[in-house]
Amino acid sequence: MALKGNLQDFSTTQLLNLVHLARKSGALRVNQDSQTAELFFQDGKIIFASLTGLDGLLTDMLARAGKLSPGQAKAIQARAKEQDDKRLALILIQNGYVSKEDVVQSATQHILDVVYRLFTWTFGEFFFEPDKQPDKNRLTVPIDLGNVIMEGSRRVQEWERLQDELPDLDMALKFTDHPDAKLRNISLSAEEWKVISYVKPTNSIRRIAQANNMSDFQIRRIVYGMLQAGLVELIRPPGAPAEARQPESRATGAQPIRAPTVKRGIVDKLIARIKSM
Repeated sequence: MALKGNLQDFSTTQLLNLVHLARKSGALRVNQDSQTAELFFQDGKIIFASLTGLDGLLTDMLARAGKLSPGQAKAIQARAKEQDDKRLALILIQNGYVSKEDVVQSATQHILDVVYRLFTWTFGEFFFEPDKQPDKNRLTVPIDLGNVIMEGSRRVQEWERLQDELPDLDMALKFTDHPDAKLRNISLSAEEWKVISYVKPTNSIRRIAQANNMSDFQIRRIVYGMLQAGLVELIRPPGAPAEARQPESRATGAQPIRAPTVKRGIVDKLIARIKSM
């Protein structure tokens, strides 16, 4: 029997804790608006994850990690339509395209990217289906949930702070005076350079995030760092309303991202129910 509910009653942190403590195998699917995330577990460890727009294809994971160029990934995927990801990984390693470590790191990072995004979801229906596993052609990597839960909880706190610092993603960015001089003294990541390339008064922060397939958390973190470094400043795009829009969590009357308070007895009952599945 599947377990189902709503994130307004049980947070991602609490759900992962239940699976972790019960050492369960199965799939947790969460739907929020037009997005669906699906996490797969084996004996209490997360082994695979997918999200709308991030389906977990090997070539896509390697491209996002910078191990393959987008052109290489597209060409390899087109030629390897009949190959599953496990077999394709062996072929790429044997032919020197990537190393075994590249494959494992890319798959691990993909899983973490999906699950950390899920920590910022404050609403949505969830379904846990026991013993369901990912397709056999998918590449799986076991990751201990204990560290994932700790890091995810830390990110929730950071997310709340970033929402306060950058409540309106419809604002745009422009470079401050002499940005070249400042860039020479700052080491930027690949994601930060991608954001830098889209900085102009007509591009809202939200549009920059969409162009780079970044979550609200990722773009807020990057933009906040750039603001603190004095590289950019916030401006209102041409034609935008004069008054800044309220953060969505406050404008809709929803509470900030915090774990719902649940009595210990209820948690114990849920753990017992998951164990019995």
